[in-house]
Amino acid sequence: MTTHISPAPYTAQVWAGERMVAESDACLLLTETDHVDRLYFPEDAVRWEYLTPSPTKTVCPVEGEAVYWSLTDAEARTADVAWSYPTPLPDVAAIAGHVSFHSPALTVVVLERWPDGTTVPARFPLWGDAVDLARLIDVVPAEALTFRGPALGPTQRDVVEGGQLAAQAIVATSKALPSQRVTAVSMTFLKAASFTAPLDVDVELLRHGRTFSTAEVRISQHGVLRSAGLVLADAGAPDVMRDVDPMPSVPPPHECVPFTGFGMTGREIRVVDGAYDPDPDRVAPPRIDAWVRFRDSADEGYLRQALLAQSTTHWIIAAGMLPHKGFGEAQAHRTLSTGIMKADIAFHDEVDIEDWLLYTNHAFWSGRGLVQGDGRVYTRDGTLAASYTVQAMVRNFTRAPHEMGQDSRTAM
Repeated sequence: MTTHISPAPYTAQVWAGERMVAESDACLLLTETDHVDRLYFPEDAVRWEYLTPSPTKTVCPVEGEAVYWSLTDAEARTADVAWSYPTPLPDVAAIAGHVSFHSPALTVVVLERWPDGTTVPARFPLWGDAVDLARLIDVVPAEALTFRGPALGPTQRDVVEGGQLAAQAIVATSKALPSQRVTAVSMTFLKAASFTAPLDVDVELLRHGRTFSTAEVRISQHGVLRSAGLVLADAGAPDVMRDVDPMPSVPPPHECVPFTGFGMTGREIRVVDGAYDPDPDRVAPPRIDAWVRFRDSADEGYLRQALLAQSTTHWIIAAGMLPHKGFGEAQAHRTLSTGIMKADIAFHDEVDIEDWLLYTNHAFWSGRGLVQGDGRVYTRDGTLAASYTVQAMVRNFTRAPHEMGQDSRTAM
């Protein structure tokens, strides 16, 4: 096992509901092979009035003997939420005088300061940064009409999202047809892919015309087909006519609830009315509206399209659960087998991904273990940038995930 300790490059906070339990811009980041990253806060950054010493003690062969604290409300779910190593072993001596936190009752966030002066939160542990996402999506040529998407490495949830595969298909086709612009992509997701190995993206040009082209894209990993679909492209043309369905009336981004759950720096998400909610007891219409923007843009139009497309598969499953009491996103991959089966995305106008984009999502049908929904992507001024439809799976596990050697990081 390899352990590494470094200064955390951001301010971090720990919240218990509305109470901030700790805050520091001098945390230590501890990473271990095959373990979730942990933040260690200086002892003087902890609000000790919210914690009570616990009798629990544990021994770790890497760190040493740990002592624990519980939240002062004394409920079972808030026991042993924080720990420290008063006399850590020599390899991790730097964490002496520091405290770490983990519990379903707590939220740990990091605060990233953007060039425009805003502070954007992201939930910790982090999946990565938007730069990592762009690197994964921007597949590189391996040989004629074959492209390679790099591996990221172990992640908190080791399943590549369908939106990323669709985005890679867009980039690969754009590089195969450099004089044309992708106008639509239709992808079916056959089997889950992992972040720990490269993805092979094969493009077959079914028709390469001067005006319109069609490509078939097949994405594989370890020689196993993971996704397949069709991508349409054209050389562009001026308007013959133009009409756009109006953008729905929703609160502006600054009035919406920050969403940190995807654990990514470099991208900010704000959800109207906090509708992307893990609470299984929340009941609401099957609609989620979310504002999304990126810290950095991309020079290539196809990469801006791809980053826009990656977010289209985030929302429909959660929207489909909203009308049903007892169902929430917190159950996904734990008590419910969920996943995106198919996505169809059409691109209309160009966008600036550094500015806010509104993703409107409506799950208009659920049943027979499936959810069907559609969505649109608008700029702040009401320009329709893209539209999409999604079919997803929501089913009971036939066996508990742990019985199949899987955990919350693994999709079915």
